[in-house]
Amino acid sequence: MTNLGTHQDDNRPGTITPVGVARMAPRRTRISEWFDQRAGTYFIMPAVVMILIFSIFPLVASLIMSVSRIRLRGGGYNVRYVGTQNFEKQFFGSEQFHFLGTFADLSPIAWILILASAAGILWWLFRYVTTRFSVIGFAGRLVTASMVFGLIVLFSATLVSGGRMGTLGVTLFYVFVGCGVQFLIGLALALLCSQQIRGRTFFRIVFFIPLMVTPIGIGYAFRMIADTTKGPFSPFWQWAGLGDFAWAADAWTARIFITVGDSWQWIPFIFVILLAACENIPRDFVEAAEVDGASQRQIFFEITWPQIMPVAASVMLIRMIEAFKIVDLPNIMTSGGPGIATESMSLHSLFAWRSLDLGQSAAISYLLLFVTVVLCVSFFNLVVLQYVRKT
Repeated sequence: MTNLGTHQDDNRPGTITPVGVARMAPRRTRISEWFDQRAGTYFIMPAVVMILIFSIFPLVASLIMSVSRIRLRGGGYNVRYVGTQNFEKQFFGSEQFHFLGTFADLSPIAWILILASAAGILWWLFRYVTTRFSVIGFAGRLVTASMVFGLIVLFSATLVSGGRMGTLGVTLFYVFVGCGVQFLIGLALALLCSQQIRGRTFFRIVFFIPLMVTPIGIGYAFRMIADTTKGPFSPFWQWAGLGDFAWAADAWTARIFITVGDSWQWIPFIFVILLAACENIPRDFVEAAEVDGASQRQIFFEITWPQIMPVAASVMLIRMIEAFKIVDLPNIMTSGGPGIATESMSLHSLFAWRSLDLGQSAAISYLLLFVTVVLCVSFFNLVVLQYVRKT
């Protein structure tokens, strides 16, 4: 006699399974498969939500602030839409000297630089159009060319002609000069420590230590070291005849001191990455070149540099993005002085925020974002991708 409330299990002869359990098994299988198909979405969802909350929302909120005039009042604040007035104020209004700098009459050298740059940019665009042309690529190169030519005109009207740089020019000085010096020193140290020398493990540790110090600590340390009257190196400054020299009162000396402090902090980062790249070069290539009688210079340019170039371009891109945001050292060492000589765009935005001019602060931040994106994307497309295509 067959029991209507049970189910014979086909997989296990002789066992009897309740009908309800047999019906629930396929349902559990379907639920498990449905969850497995969407597991990636569920696991990544918390990270996406955090990015939306802490990145996308502030980006949109600051965009709204950049086109508004915000005035605080008792119990709240007033927000009034002003369009592009905050940006126009930086380029053409009362804040032009602060952002772009103080313009001077173009000198003959400035005119030569501008004309030569214009000819070079036009030749570059013409070469691209005649060799390989795409609408998107040409549009990107137009943006890059416009940005580069505008910066050349800016430096020609300020730095070359005897004017004063604004926060845009100072920021670019920190980026290009500072990152260039840091890359050269970091590369030299990486090549040195990749050789079979005594104590290289000790030097690796010593060279890495500055990266573990906070920027605030570095700022106060270099401010103390550069003190020519009461600092720990004051006897040296006295011996060198600079005991009464106020480095913070001179624009270029202050910028150089800040660049030195920033380089001391970030050279270890470049050094560590390039050291790893140098040690991954196949030793057989170098030994074969040495057997063939190649010099160290030939080994570097023909073997070492092509091998580490992708890593070097990537680490420079990361470093440039970070350098655009420099704010700690100028704020601590000079407070942006003398005047605005060492004030970066990030510090400019911070000072505007401290004065409760939130619209101007947001506008400066978006100008910094635009400059950073255009220059870094151009660097990636014109350096990194060009090398990838050639190889």
